[in-house]
Amino acid sequence: MGEEGGGRSCGTTRELQKLKQQAMEYYRENDVPRRLEELLNSTFYLQPADVYGHLSICSVVISTHFEVHENALPELAEVEEAERTSAVSTAVQWVNSSITHELQGIAPFDQAEVDHLLRKFFASKVQEDKDRKELEKSLEYSTVLIPLPPVPPPPPPPPPTKKKGQKPGRKDTATEKPIAPAEPVEPVLSGSMAIGAVSLAVAKTCGMLLNNPLYLNIALLKHNQEQPTMLSMPLLMVSLVSCGKSSSGKLNLMKEVICIPHPELTTKQGIEMLMEIQKHINKIIEMPSPPKAETKKGHDGSKRGQQQITGKMSHLGCLTISCDTIEQPLVLIQGICANLGLELGTNLHLAINCAGHELMDYSKGKYEVMMGTYKNAVEMVDLYVDLINKYPSIIALIDPFRKEDFEQWDSIYHTLGSRCYIIAGTASKSISKLLEQGNIGIPKSNGLIIKHTNQTTMSDLVEITNLIDSKKHIAVFGSTEGESSDDSLVDLAVGLGVRFIKLGGLSRGERVTKYNRLLTIEEELVQNGTLGFNEEHTFFYFNEEAEMAVEALEAAAAGELLEPTFLTQSGEESAKTRASSG
Repeated sequence: MGEEGGGRSCGTTRELQKLKQQAMEYYRENDVPRRLEELLNSTFYLQPADVYGHLSICSVVISTHFEVHENALPELAEVEEAERTSAVSTAVQWVNSSITHELQGIAPFDQAEVDHLLRKFFASKVQEDKDRKELEKSLEYSTVLIPLPPVPPPPPPPPPTKKKGQKPGRKDTATEKPIAPAEPVEPVLSGSMAIGAVSLAVAKTCGMLLNNPLYLNIALLKHNQEQPTMLSMPLLMVSLVSCGKSSSGKLNLMKEVICIPHPELTTKQGIEMLMEIQKHINKIIEMPSPPKAETKKGHDGSKRGQQQITGKMSHLGCLTISCDTIEQPLVLIQGICANLGLELGTNLHLAINCAGHELMDYSKGKYEVMMGTYKNAVEMVDLYVDLINKYPSIIALIDPFRKEDFEQWDSIYHTLGSRCYIIAGTASKSISKLLEQGNIGIPKSNGLIIKHTNQTTMSDLVEITNLIDSKKHIAVFGSTEGESSDDSLVDLAVGLGVRFIKLGGLSRGERVTKYNRLLTIEEELVQNGTLGFNEEHTFFYFNEEAEMAVEALEAAAAGELLEPTFLTQSGEESAKTRASSG
């Protein structure tokens, strides 16, 4: 027995020695000993009161606000790259100097205090930038010796010609109001990403010290440090194909055709289903085109045949395909679902990212929905109504118009808001502006896409989701177009309890990483018995009279009750529930 025991002990010792050698080689290859020595030496010279806090290391990545332009001119790409580099350099400088000094001595557990100091710091930087610009402007004016001649006003437009056969008093539909000019782009202060990055780093550090995953730390922040008994996974919004301006086909309207698995499906089941659909799309793209069928009129009035669908992978993680009619991508997905035994409107639903701001041709004052096909804002409302009538499985329109077309946002909300989510993404203001104004009703919508970028702190995300919830809107947590491989935004979406998460397609490493993180979190919640369930798609629609009554009651701080109608995806009234005006 003794010899047996000695043999086992000897074997264990050899295994430990082997592991130690492997560990030493691994650390040496990654330059760990030298870096640790530098860190310990700097700690000794600094002699911080909180040694362990000083040694805590947390890395974060935050995406920039810059959009990805696939067909951008080299000159534009160079300018944007220079701006991006400058912004990152300024952010690093802020973090290494001023922000580090501002946060010295603050415990990472006090997220609210950290975010408050970050906001103050950022406000001072905004004021500095404003003062600098005003000084530059005054210096420019002082150097002008000769006043410039006034610019003559443009000549008035010619009076509209009356169409032949037009009845007296009838409004000529050809007479159109001039479009509102594009609003100035909301300025982004160079270096602002430092604020969002540091706020996220503090939240991650707090989670590490408490041995909590980031999503739980955010949930505690959202619920005033009371741990929720259940957490629901956000519903997937997965981009399957793109038929926007960057595609080679005639169709411009659909920057993203998005699939939403049924709420009763788990995240894993939803991803598996969508991967199967994506696989079939890829096969069709690779197949040679079938012979052309008989010509029919398409949904937009153009000719529809069996055109060959070609595609390439986009930065959105989905295929950019060339389509020549509005119906073509929808029929494609519909056919694939039918072959797989899936039913659109039951097993899954669709959403369309229209990217209205990209479609406007300002020289014509119209939206170019297809190459050479232009529609004014009023005609666009009719187009969307017809589309939803023909394809009721579409339950969300993202950015159907540019933000300046307020009347059309109102019109489409009142026309389709009871059976479809009208979601503002690019058309919405930044989170900072929304919180400053306390108003998410412009443009009129029942959902917002929120993103963690620039100066957005964890406290800002909690505040904006609380505001969205209070207005009976839905929150969609989205990724930026220039996406990184950091998966923290998935934890943020789960912790904040948003309704949807929009990460792009199921391809490209930076997006696949996030889908994998979703699967990991779902597994953890299942194991802990804390996975909540998602409800059916419900559209909270208030008519104008009810909204005005709510506003009046809020202004008077009255406690009376209203009865909004809650509608399910099928459009049937499911319940009339009494809800307080608050």
